Amino acid sequence: MATPQNTPMLTASVCVPETVHGTHSFKIDRYDLHQGFGVGNCIQSANFTVGGHEWCIRFYPDGYNEDNKDYVSVFLQLKTKNIEVRAIYNLAIQPPVLPSNFANFSDGPPVVFDTRNDKLEAWGFVAFKKKSEIEGSSYILDNSIIVACNLTIITLKDAKEVEAGLVGDIQVPPSELVANLSKLLGSTKGADVCFKVQNEVFHAHEIILAMRSPVFWAEFYGPKRIEHRHVKNIEDMQPGVFRGLLHFIYTDSLPPMKDLNADGYEEMLGHLLVVADKYDMKRMKSMCERKLCHRFDQETVATTLVLAVQYNCSILKDACIKFINSVSTVDGVVASKGYQQLKRECPTIFADMWEKAAKARKF
Repeated sequence: MATPQNTPMLTASVCVPETVHGTHSFKIDRYDLHQGFGVGNCIQSANFTVGGHEWCIRFYPDGYNEDNKDYVSVFLQLKTKNIEVRAIYNLAIQPPVLPSNFANFSDGPPVVFDTRNDKLEAWGFVAFKKKSEIEGSSYILDNSIIVACNLTIITLKDAKEVEAGLVGDIQVPPSELVANLSKLLGSTKGADVCFKVQNEVFHAHEIILAMRSPVFWAEFYGPKRIEHRHVKNIEDMQPGVFRGLLHFIYTDSLPPMKDLNADGYEEMLGHLLVVADKYDMKRMKSMCERKLCHRFDQETVATTLVLAVQYNCSILKDACIKFINSVSTVDGVVASKGYQQLKRECPTIFADMWEKAAKARKF
């Protein structure tokens, strides 16, 4: 008689974090009276509750510190004391002409707000937007601006046992949104706007451009919008750079640049960073900045540092300074084409380099 074989036990468990979502709009009236408020001084919203915790928005009209006095600074602060909260947050200066649920920024990774640690109780941006870009723009309506915050609170839960057959039965196909959207890149189907860049013409879709860029939204739908013209001339950009901008708008990724040599690749990244800043494409700008942090050498670091200073890329700036201070000799940097431009356009950066070099020698 055959010996019965033991049937293996099949068990399963699942862990699903709980999330709570909330949105707060902070309207600042009489914006002109808040100018000249002073560096380091903030306007604070009323406290609001999301996920059972108290929060507020801090807005610095003259910048958080002297290094960023030409920018407004915006932070989200956890007000509930002696607690740690894991959250995803988004902050934006919301053009009043947009619907209240408008949010033109990508979700970032979760961060930890911790009121037991002064350095972690608030997260935000010290150089959120240039003051000159806000004043006289579509962001101001009736002398008021709106700072919007989207907040998702994440609560981790213990795993629960479930029936084994309930786990993994349904295979959900991957999202096709980006793939479908990318099919419209360069297509004339449904296109309602054309851009002429030098001798090249690019077809696009107004609503997609506006959805991705607050600058395009203001241009097409804002109170100071320019009357519709079938062809819009872009005179301050190369065709390849504008093509790269459209590629990112439709695909959420940087354009392929495999056909460029090392110098051409770095130069194109710089151009894409500039155009991302111009059209307020924060994710695109950050991606360019991250790639540039790994591309410069003694011949190009000065040029890259100028770019970082002019477009307030603090991480890229620090990476350039660290590289310059780490080389055994700066002769190659001084002899580069970008060094004279650095001295001429960013003379104060040398004080930063000396200060960081002095601090490095102490360790």
